[in-house]
Amino acid sequence: MPLGWEARSVQICRRSWPLWNSGQHLRRIELKGSNMVHSSVSAGRTARSASQAARGPGSEILARLGYVAKGLVYVIIGVLAARVAVGDGGKTTDTKGALTAIYQQPFGKVLLAAVIVGLIGYALWCFLRAFLDADGRGADAKGIIARIAYGIVGVLYVSLAYAALRLITGSGSAGKSTDASTQDWTAKLLQQSYGKPLVIIAGIVVIGVAAYLAYYAYTGEFLKQFSSMSNTERNWVRRFGTIGYLAQAVVFAEIGIFLIVAAQQGNAHAAKGIGGSLKQLANEPYGHLLLALVAIGFVIYGIYSFAQARFRRIATV
Repeated sequence: MPLGWEARSVQICRRSWPLWNSGQHLRRIELKGSNMVHSSVSAGRTARSASQAARGPGSEILARLGYVAKGLVYVIIGVLAARVAVGDGGKTTDTKGALTAIYQQPFGKVLLAAVIVGLIGYALWCFLRAFLDADGRGADAKGIIARIAYGIVGVLYVSLAYAALRLITGSGSAGKSTDASTQDWTAKLLQQSYGKPLVIIAGIVVIGVAAYLAYYAYTGEFLKQFSSMSNTERNWVRRFGTIGYLAQAVVFAEIGIFLIVAAQQGNAHAAKGIGGSLKQLANEPYGHLLLALVAIGFVIYGIYSFAQARFRRIATV
């Protein structure tokens, strides 16, 4: 063994160590990258599985039950308003009042329980349209606005289902009417330094919704949502949808106008919801005729909702 072999061995090891250490480091990076890719793929598969589960046949059934429940609520609101219009008792009411009317019927608890399932189903369908774009609205400005609106409607129907549950369990009434709720948040806004402009803006937005509903009714754009109908069925659905959306447009326009009046007067009690707006119609010139027409429109919108339950295209893939 030549002299100095120990020194040369040490030098070779020192030169080799950085290369070995670098290789180990690269292998660790490759492992981390592989783990990240695997995690991303797993997350993607989980998201797809959740999406497919949410859009399954069970969800379609719930969505269709939701349209039935929604239609029933609007039919009741319309019938009660029509009774006021013809002087046959009754009272103008809103969605929560309609739930109370269902509860007061024979076998009301059973019927209301079925309505709750439908309301939850409709809320789920709204959330699918909002978050998974089940209606194919897209991600442009118009699509985003529509999907946000679906999410808001979904929350409203969850709260409506909760109100119905409170009635069934006997834990209280259906909650505040839309009149009381509208007046409450209007009063809170009017207490702020910029409260009046904010309430006026809210009124303008609601009037804008009314204008869109009228446009939606006039163009018949809602027919794009339907499939597998005969020409006769399609014509009737168009008539029902047009009349129903126009009736809603009238009520939303009233709500928006009363918000602006409440702001100008600084009086939150001037604001009205659905029930108060319907009641106010009866106080206008030819008011009972106007109320009767809008009431019929609400009943027809309920029938239109039944048609949605039967014929509407609902994504299940």
